[in-house]
Amino acid sequence: MTERETTGLVAWSRELRRVHGRLREALSVTRASLADGTPGEAATRELLLYCHGFCAALDDHHQGEDRTLFPAIAAAHPQLRPVLRSLEQDHSMIAHLIGGLRAAIDRTAPPEELDQHLEGIAAIMENHFRHEEGQLLTVLETLNLPAAPGEVLGPL
Repeated sequence: MTERETTGLVAWSRELRRVHGRLREALSVTRASLADGTPGEAATRELLLYCHGFCAALDDHHQGEDRTLFPAIAAAHPQLRPVLRSLEQDHSMIAHLIGGLRAAIDRTAPPEELDQHLEGIAAIMENHFRHEEGQLLTVLETLNLPAAPGEVLGPL
C-alpha cells in the first residue's frame, strides 16, 4: 500500500472527528446565543439563525452517514450491521429532537424551553458521537471509500 493510499484511508477517521468537533462547536455557539441575555423575540430570531445552520449541518451529516458511509462500512464489515442500525436509530431520534426545537422556535417559546430542547439535543448528540467514534474510528482507518468527505460527512 502506498503512502497516499494509507493517508486516504486514515483520513476518514480524522474527518469524522473533525466534523464532530465542528458540530459540537456549532451547538455551543447556538446555546451561547440563547444564554447571552438578549430579550424575547430578538433572542428567538438570533437562535433561529444559529439553529438553522447547526440543525442543517447536523441533519446533512447524519443523512450522509446513512446514505454513503454506513452502507460502505456494512459491506466491508458485516458484523457491524447491528451497531450501524443503532446509530441510524440515534439519527432518527436526533432528527425528531431537532424538529421539536424548530417547532418551539416557530411558536416563539420562552428561552427556558428552548434551552431544554438544546440540552436534550446536546445530551443525545454527545452520547451518539462518543458511541460512533468508539465503534467506528478503527474501522474508518482502513475503509476504502472513494468519495468526497463533504458528501459523506456533511459540508462542515
